[in-house]
Parts: sequence; C-alpha cells; structure tokens
Amino acid sequence: MASSLTKESTARDNTPVAGGKTLFGHPLGLAPLFLTEMWERFSYYGMRALLVLYLISGGPDAKSGSQGGGLAMPESTSLAIYSVYVAMVYLLAMPGGWFGDRVWGPRKTVAIAASVIMCGHLLLALPGKPTFFAGLALVAIGSGLLKSNISTMVGHLYNGPKDPRRDGGFTLFYIGINLGGLGAPLVIGTVGQKVSWHLGFTLAAIGMGLGLVAFLIGTRWLDPKSATVPMPLTAAERNSWLLKGLIWLVIAAIFYGVVVGTGHFTINWALVPIALIGLVVPIFVLARIKRDKELTSEEQTKVSGYIWFFVAAAVFWGIFDQAGSTMSTFAEKKTTDNVFGLHFPSTWFQSINSAWVLVLAPVFAAMWVALARRKREPSSTVKFSAAMLLAGASFVLFAIPMAMATDGKTVSPLWLITIYMLQTLGELCLSPVGLSLTTKMAPQKYASQMMGVWFLAVTAGDCVMTLMATSGVNLNSFGVILGEAVVAAVAGAAVWTSRKKIEGLMGDVR
Repeated sequence: MASSLTKESTARDNTPVAGGKTLFGHPLGLAPLFLTEMWERFSYYGMRALLVLYLISGGPDAKSGSQGGGLAMPESTSLAIYSVYVAMVYLLAMPGGWFGDRVWGPRKTVAIAASVIMCGHLLLALPGKPTFFAGLALVAIGSGLLKSNISTMVGHLYNGPKDPRRDGGFTLFYIGINLGGLGAPLVIGTVGQKVSWHLGFTLAAIGMGLGLVAFLIGTRWLDPKSATVPMPLTAAERNSWLLKGLIWLVIAAIFYGVVVGTGHFTINWALVPIALIGLVVPIFVLARIKRDKELTSEEQTKVSGYIWFFVAAAVFWGIFDQAGSTMSTFAEKKTTDNVFGLHFPSTWFQSINSAWVLVLAPVFAAMWVALARRKREPSSTVKFSAAMLLAGASFVLFAIPMAMATDGKTVSPLWLITIYMLQTLGELCLSPVGLSLTTKMAPQKYASQMMGVWFLAVTAGDCVMTLMATSGVNLNSFGVILGEAVVAAVAGAAVWTSRKKIEGLMGDVR
C-alpha cells in the first residue's frame, strides 16, 4: 500500500490536533515533517545531480578537462543506471507504504528510512564500485520507505479531508520539497563536481542526517496515530512473507551465482531484469484491480478511464526525468558554462525545475481558481493533453541546440532554461491533477494502493528509458530526441481526441 491518506475519517471536527498548538495556523508537527522532507530532497537531488557525471568521470565519455576519479563507465550504461535508479525509488514507494501500514507504522518507518538513506550516501562517499552500488540501493530503498509515509503523517495532522487548513499544509510541504531540490545542486553539485565527488556525497549524507535529527526532535508534535500500525500483520502473515522473501532471495542468489560463475555477468544482467520488473509490476497491479469481481460496475469503469491517464503519465515522466540523464550530459559537455563572465558547474541546471515550480505554481493555482469561478476551467483530460504536448514541445526545442552543438561548439544556457520551463508547465498541468484524479477515481477497496499505482507511472516511464539504453539506443541522438517528442505529441493528441470517451468512463469525476 502506498499511503493511508485516503482512509482517514471525515467525521472529525476542525480543531487542531497534536496538543492544540499551531504555527501560523498549522499544527506544530508540520515543521519537523517540512524539514525532514526538505533535507531528504536536498540529499536526493544533490546525489542525483552528480550521479551520471560521476559514473562517466574518468572515462572516454567524460568532458575533456573535467574532474576524474569517477567510475569511467560508458555514457549509455550510465544513463541506464540513472533511469533504473529513479524507477526503483518510485517502485519501492508502494512496499514502503505497506511497511508503514502493516509492519512498523509511519513514524518508525520514516525514522528507519532516513537512517537507511544516510547510510547509503555514506557508502556512495567511499571509493569503489561495490560500495557505490550498495549505497545506491540503500538510497533507493530508504527513499521508497520514506516517500509514502511522511505524506501520510502530514495528513494525520489535520482533522480529515474537510479540514480547511489541509490543502495549505500540503502546499507548504510541497514548497519544502522544491526548496530542497533548488538548493541541492547548487551546494552538493558544486562541491561534488568541482572539489570532490565523495565530499559531495558526504554532504548529501549530512543533509539527510539533519533531516533525521529534525524528525526525531519533532516527534512529540506529531499525531499519535503516526506511531501506530494501522493493520498489523498476523503471525501467520508475517511467517508467510518471510518464507516468500527467503525463497526469492535463494532463487536470485543461485541464478546470479551461476551467471557470475560462468563468466557471463555484465551490468545489463542487473539493469534489464530490474527494468522488466518495473514494467511488469504496474501492468500486473492494474490488471489485478481491473479484474477484481468485488468492484462495482462504476468502479470498474473508472479504472478503465484511469488507465488512459496512467499511460499518458508514464510517457510524460519518461521524458521529464531525463533532466538528470541526457539533459545533464548535454549541460556538461555542450552548454556554455558561464553567463556574463560568471562560470558555474553544469549541476546548477538541475536546480532550474524547482526554481520554475516555486515561481509558476502559485500562478497556476490562482489561474485554476479564477477559471473555475468563471466555469471555464479545463477538464482533466485537457490538462493532461496540454502536459503531453508541452513535453513533446520541450524535446522538439531540445533538438535545436543538439543540432547546433557539433564539432566542439557549445550553446547558450537559455536553451536549457527554456526547455525546463516548458517541462515545468507540463508538470503543473499533470502532476497535481494526476494525484487528485487518483484519489477520486480509486475504488474504495484500493483507496491507498492507487496512490502507489500513480507513482508506478514514473517507474514505467523510466524503465522504458533503461531498456532503450541497454539495447544500444543512443538517448542523446537527434533522431531519438525527436522520436520521443513525437510519441509525447501523439499521446497528447490521443487523449485530446478521445476526451469524450475518457470523460464518459470517469463518471462523475472531472
């Protein structure tokens, strides 16, 4: 399960919880959760900004004259590793929510998750491939555990979905995410890229450590519900899960033992199976929900409509998440690294999306409210269509500087700034709308799991990128970039032309 937010009762009154004290009208518990998420995102986006550049550093695909000391891996393999890593963070959000609901409770799960993330970054700070990939796995596991449960605890602070402060609280929480995303590449990116990769990863660990301290200090202000396990496993269920996990662990150990022992192991033996799992799991989960005979006919119909949005979102995130892969290497090797004589590291480009969100999100929120008052707000299908077209337009625009940057030439940073702006406009049309649709269209039986399903759209999109990279497709080529733009545009056009059909499947949801 992804989150317990949608299972809260609406019967509670509107008085503050957690001791009745407030901070600017919000429960005091919002402060430690805000800081924990901000520092977690600081560590995550800082590490992500360095990831591909560190993987190629010291190898033939690194920028001439750049800092060495990395893993000297081919760019295609590095892009695949990046994509599968991001995919796993979102895939693991679903079992992360399950642990919070059934094993440890949200509060304990977040404390454990933050500790795991911090240990992962510390392993990244050590030289060598084994420790690096072990650290990467720990960061992905910890992020998955934390992602769902900390949002659930924000929901616990408020008196049900009808609490008038609730949306404002989540807005402040979202600001924390983007503050972390804005600052991380400027600090961690600069230190890692210009001083020492390993010192950069160490700063990411320190950031998560600060978040863990803030969380532990602030637990006294959290709602008591966050410390309980909503649906604890029975002894029989616990033993069953342990047995299943052990069986799969033994199977994997035997399989990879044979592959390694016979000398056939390459990095693709790890990347391809993980990417395939990332594609199979969303299909399996949606098919299981769709075929559940306990659902009403109305719920079945809404699930059919939701699949349209899921597929469109997967295409969108497949393009959007290349900010840290193809666009990162383009920024490093083919974009001018100075403005008005001021030189800066290419990791700074990773801050642009968060900066655009902080600038544009209030504008979008006000615009939707103003249009709704005039009864002219676009439908969800129209917003999704716009998001897909904006994603496609961003890569059409990306193809232009890509064609210009040949024979050692570099292009203006304004190209990437504009591309990120288009993608952020698309994100603001799709991401909040998708979250809202998920809560509205989810069958009651799967209210929590559907939030995890929404995260799986990111997993699916990034796993497609992984499979393309591992199959030899050059994700940085002019033709592939244009091809992705066409796919996004076709997906947007399909949603647009089918909007009446989709809206019919949505029932009373708009």
